[in-house]
Amino acid sequence: MGSITSSGLGSGLDVSSIISQLMTIEKQPLTTLKKEETSINARISSFGKIQSALSSLRDKSAAFNTSSLWGRTSTTLADPSVATVTSVSGQTGAAGSHALQIDALAAAQTVSSSAFASSAATLSEGTLTIDLGTWSSTPPTTFAPKAGTSSVSVAIGAGETSLASVRDKINAANAGVTAGIITDASGARLTLRSTATGAENAFRIAVTETSPDGNAATGLSALAYDASAPSSPMALSQAAGNARAVVNGIAITSASNTLDGVVEGVSIKLNKTTTSAVEMTVAADHTDVKARLTEFMNAYNGLVDQIRTETKYDAETKVAGKLQADRTAVGLQSRMQTLLYEEFSGAGAGTLKRLSDIGLSINATGRLELSTTRLDAALANPSQVKELLYGGATGATTAQTGFMKRFRQFADTALGTEGPLEARTGTLKGQLKRNTDRQGALDLRYQSTEERLRKQFDALDQRMSGINALGNSVTLMIKQMYG
Repeated sequence: MGSITSSGLGSGLDVSSIISQLMTIEKQPLTTLKKEETSINARISSFGKIQSALSSLRDKSAAFNTSSLWGRTSTTLADPSVATVTSVSGQTGAAGSHALQIDALAAAQTVSSSAFASSAATLSEGTLTIDLGTWSSTPPTTFAPKAGTSSVSVAIGAGETSLASVRDKINAANAGVTAGIITDASGARLTLRSTATGAENAFRIAVTETSPDGNAATGLSALAYDASAPSSPMALSQAAGNARAVVNGIAITSASNTLDGVVEGVSIKLNKTTTSAVEMTVAADHTDVKARLTEFMNAYNGLVDQIRTETKYDAETKVAGKLQADRTAVGLQSRMQTLLYEEFSGAGAGTLKRLSDIGLSINATGRLELSTTRLDAALANPSQVKELLYGGATGATTAQTGFMKRFRQFADTALGTEGPLEARTGTLKGQLKRNTDRQGALDLRYQSTEERLRKQFDALDQRMSGINALGNSVTLMIKQMYG
């Protein structure tokens, strides 16, 4: 239940309204402080937006500091289905034209067993010994183990003799082969395939049964394979072999279907054989360089626009930006323009001295714009463009430092803990704290002032009530005496 006050009953005055108006006048300094608080917060927010835009500019500048950006190539094939060609990261490709003929694809050895009733069919206990290596000649007569490998033994014990269990045991052994079960109308067959392609990744399988039954076609012995034997329980489905190709008339062999380093800077994945040579053209690919230049330009323009918004004065609306005439904000823009205009004199610059030499120039509004025609012409010499953008050593003078490195270093300094933005924001936050503290002190004082006024008006009200009561008594006495 709300409290009931009698202030003003004795005097007939609207005490609450009078006190409210007096306190409104008294609180003028607090109103001023609140307006100042709003202004300070607005300026802090404005600097936050500038910091965000500058951070984006730093990231876009730093994006040029990667070797994988430079020297990329794109490749076209007269028949794209023949091979898939990609640039090798970190390598400088060489433009040129090449003839590619594919005589054979690399293959993995595959063998299969005779048909069993199902994958649950049982064999016998024993040991499978798997060796990786190369079968010599055709037909094979000898087997040479692969260098750096050793035999892998797979023990098949009690409860592990089903075809499915043997498959799982082989796969768990990491012997360089993969086992699987293929089921058709004839039954279930165990297949083994080399994990990797190439002639050196062929394999043989020797079997030792715990209790030999004397029949090589039954029990665990049915999974033996030896290409040099007159007959082998497991049958060869596909022989292991190397890829064979001819590049510019030079014969190439490879254990895999991917040719790395054959043509500088590109990786060629062979897809199918050909009956004749296919034309392969390698050309410089500057797509990513162009994309990152555009991203830098957009980040620079975004920062310019943000600073302009925060510092401008609109003559029509007579409204000033939150940071109008702020030396820190204006100084950032001035420094950015200086970085753009100072010529590059670092090693490797050649004829490229300014960003405008590669098509990036400032227009009448102070924003950057890009001429793709000039950029394409400059990229005919990509090493000079690279130096212009990210050349120079750390700590070198501005003139000897590439433009993207300049802006990255400029942004790092401006955004650092001791940089101008942090210092200016820190000053504003200090002002905000003092303002908040002052408001708190005034609030306490105003509470005391309002309490004092209410006590004074209550006392006045009581005196007026007494006077009114006395007046009423006198009036009554006069009426009784003379009435």
